[in-house]
Amino acid sequence: MRSLLTIMVCVFLVFSTALPVQAQKLEGVLQQGAMVVGHVVPGGQVLLDGQPIKVSDQGLFVLGFDRDAKLESLLVVVDSQGISRETKLHIKKRSYNIQKIEGIAKKIMSPNPENVKRARSESALVRKARAFLLDRLDFAGPFKWPLAGPITGVYGSQRVYNGQPKRPHYGVDVAAPTGTPVSTPAPGQVTLAHQDMFYSGGTLIIDHGHGVSSTLMHLSKVLVKVGDEVTPGDIVAEVGAGGRATGPHLDWRMNWLKARIDPQLLVGAMEDGAEHK
Repeated sequence: MRSLLTIMVCVFLVFSTALPVQAQKLEGVLQQGAMVVGHVVPGGQVLLDGQPIKVSDQGLFVLGFDRDAKLESLLVVVDSQGISRETKLHIKKRSYNIQKIEGIAKKIMSPNPENVKRARSESALVRKARAFLLDRLDFAGPFKWPLAGPITGVYGSQRVYNGQPKRPHYGVDVAAPTGTPVSTPAPGQVTLAHQDMFYSGGTLIIDHGHGVSSTLMHLSKVLVKVGDEVTPGDIVAEVGAGGRATGPHLDWRMNWLKARIDPQLLVGAMEDGAEHK
């Protein structure tokens, strides 16, 4: 009887050593602009293209792929026994829209040195707010639209201002009257609350954990402060037209660390069925 138990224990140890690297799972579509949530056996380590990825005590992690992410990445999972498994991730290429916008004010197209200095200072604040790696698991979802309305700008589109090609657009624009309430798209912690930035007007950043954050821009009012905890349904701001905006709307952007990801890939259709333009 004792020898049989010894054999059973040995078999269990073999399987418990092999299981963790086999138990990785990714939820989401691998494509440019996407965010996927991963699961590994607790205690495992994860690397993406050689870079360590934060893993929660529960074995959760998240990956994000920029607008023009390369089409192949290497995911390595190392279990608590030091056994590793490599997986090649094939990232689907996307095509993007081109949008032409006229009538941008000259001060926006050719800002004076004072405004350039101001914009650089504000950019540093944004980078600092996005640099956190909080132990929150809000990134696992679900995400909801911060407000409903016509979609007037989409992620990845190349905008041409007054005939001059500019950087791609990294958010989704939802048109609404100034003062329309804006709610948080997911639980999180406020890491930036600025009433008026040169390019983005009222700007709010909400951290969802592990480097995932939402940025809400062109706000007329920011109703929360840095350090506040927000939950679904909380009204955190009001729509405006500040900064680089031709009319009142919300520009919702998302980041995973330095990678800009597409918010629309994380939400379903709007509840009121507003048409996408």
